[in-house]
Amino acid sequence: MVKLEHRDFSVGEDKEEARDVSVSGQRLQELGYAVEFRREMSLFGVLGMSFCAIGILTGMSSAFQTGLFSGGPLGLFWGWNICSLFMFLIALSLAEICSTYPTMGGLYFWVCKMKPDMPILGFFTGWLYSMAMVFTGASGNLSIALYLASMAEVGQGRTLTRIEITAIAWAMNIFSGIINTIGTKAIGRMSAFNVWWTLGGTFVLVITLLVKAPVKNSPEFVFTNFQNFTGWESKGFVVLLGFLQAVYTLEGCETAAQVAEEAVRAEILAPLAVVGSIAGSWLIGLAYMLSLLFAVQNIASVKATTYAIPISQLFYDAVGPKLAQVCLVVVLLAQVMAAITNFTASSRLFYALARDDAFPLKKQFMALNRFQAPYWGVLVSVLIGCLISCAYIGSAVAFNAILSSAAISVMLSYMQPILIRVFWPDSIDDFGPFRLGKWSWPVNLAGFLFCIFVCVLFILPTAYPVNVLNMNYSIVAVGGLLVIITINWFWWGKHSFKGPVKTWVTPSPSLH
Repeated sequence: MVKLEHRDFSVGEDKEEARDVSVSGQRLQELGYAVEFRREMSLFGVLGMSFCAIGILTGMSSAFQTGLFSGGPLGLFWGWNICSLFMFLIALSLAEICSTYPTMGGLYFWVCKMKPDMPILGFFTGWLYSMAMVFTGASGNLSIALYLASMAEVGQGRTLTRIEITAIAWAMNIFSGIINTIGTKAIGRMSAFNVWWTLGGTFVLVITLLVKAPVKNSPEFVFTNFQNFTGWESKGFVVLLGFLQAVYTLEGCETAAQVAEEAVRAEILAPLAVVGSIAGSWLIGLAYMLSLLFAVQNIASVKATTYAIPISQLFYDAVGPKLAQVCLVVVLLAQVMAAITNFTASSRLFYALARDDAFPLKKQFMALNRFQAPYWGVLVSVLIGCLISCAYIGSAVAFNAILSSAAISVMLSYMQPILIRVFWPDSIDDFGPFRLGKWSWPVNLAGFLFCIFVCVLFILPTAYPVNVLNMNYSIVAVGGLLVIITINWFWWGKHSFKGPVKTWVTPSPSLH
């Protein structure tokens, strides 16, 4: 059994750091877990983890066309602000629970602790969310390949084949795995750097688009223009379909919880990172979106583009080929960091699930290398990511269905702990330092209803008339994943998983 790590501290700040590490370790032991990881992440590092996972530049750039073709500027602007508000409420709900239970199990552990009499809820949440993180990481690595393919088209006029794009995605999956085996310090520094890269990159993109765009759109166009390339006649429904872009972009704030056992004063820093990442992303994303809307030259041109990523056409029309490549590089590097972060989250989740007998091969998945990385979880994340990437060779429709299922799975995972707080408000006895007080239940109810709304919206057809090529197959992918988890529960989990397994027993005061 691993005990609290003892380190040599000098006076002043070092003593305060030692006290913070001790407090965090004591809280983890009170929750029944021994200290396994070194606490080396600051607020900036933890905040950067959530910023990385949200990937405001990458999510906005990759999914911008969804809102542009479904509601246009009007839908994008109002959809972004409405969805940001509700995602902020969800972040508040999750932050309150995170402050109470600051462990790397995150959503899964919270469900287990708040509803210990129904272990099946925790089991489903853990498996669903861990798979969502792997799928999201695979999606990010394929997006990197698509950005590189777009750069080749913009700069050299060369179109990469699907096999070449998939090969690049494989290389990025492997690269993400290598970085994640280096350990906490490397990931913490990268995530902290990502905060500055997001801020600086947004500034560069906004200034470049607004200064270099040959024609600036009017405020009337930006805030009121409606576009509909979906085939649906209902304007309200078309605008709602554009909400998917905002929700997809803003998912990921809870990732801070996955490194809670590696952060100093996690019961304070982790919830602050959860809430702060959404608040910051709301404002940064709004600035970036407005610059795109003021600079877009021709929406029909973006719709008809042959580039691998449609945003590349917007950049090309607005700032020309050379600066378009600069814009793509800014987004590309942010996407690299986001994809690495997703595998960080999935590997920590596999570790947490194995620790509690909710995942097979417990000894292997709990093993840490000399860099303090759960390398078995990293390896499995890479392997699954590579397998998923292969689907792109055969069918982009099939691959997109898998990615859509990841977004739905994340929202379903959010819904589990919030659902418990709505229907069993007394599920938490001893709150952490971050508490909503009398606002807790209304905030949880609003977040719960929004989760249901989004999950339904994500499975609806996005184009009309519906055919085999534009059908939304995400319901099939999510259903398949739920079937696999259900079979696994009855075949194995029901007999082995009873809830969190204590790896630390706090000594009784009478023994001292």
